[in-house]
Amino acid sequence: MRVVWEKKIPAERITVSPRPVWKCRACPMYGKRPGCPPHAPDWREAREWVKSFKKALLVKFEVDMEDFEAEKRKVLLWLLEKEAELFKQGNLYVMALFPGNCNLCDDCPFERGEACRFPTKVRPSIDAVGIEIGKLVEIDFSESVLYGMVLID
Repeated sequence: MRVVWEKKIPAERITVSPRPVWKCRACPMYGKRPGCPPHAPDWREAREWVKSFKKALLVKFEVDMEDFEAEKRKVLLWLLEKEAELFKQGNLYVMALFPGNCNLCDDCPFERGEACRFPTKVRPSIDAVGIEIGKLVEIDFSESVLYGMVLID
């Protein structure tokens, strides 16, 4: 995993709609992970929530597709570390958003109806809350990348 770039953007540039959430319904992880719909905040609630932030840090990560799950886990941990760093700088309500479903565990107990092992670390995915990432970046499907976001108050 390598950070390609980090960009701070005004939060008002973020579009929240039902479209990404509907795409989530086609994902095999739909409803199986705590950061995915229907467990994530509804897009309408998220739209109001996003309005309460001043800016967002958008991060592009290059990942090795041969080891995707481990690479994605590194991305999630990087985003959580950035969130903690920004919190320590006085951003009380800072919140990371994951690229896709949570995979902090190799074997997710939530999928089996058990309690999440890391409830304080799980964050909703960007798509799960209805953020249209394609309105913020030009998606090139030939790239092996993930996009993460940290909302900053």
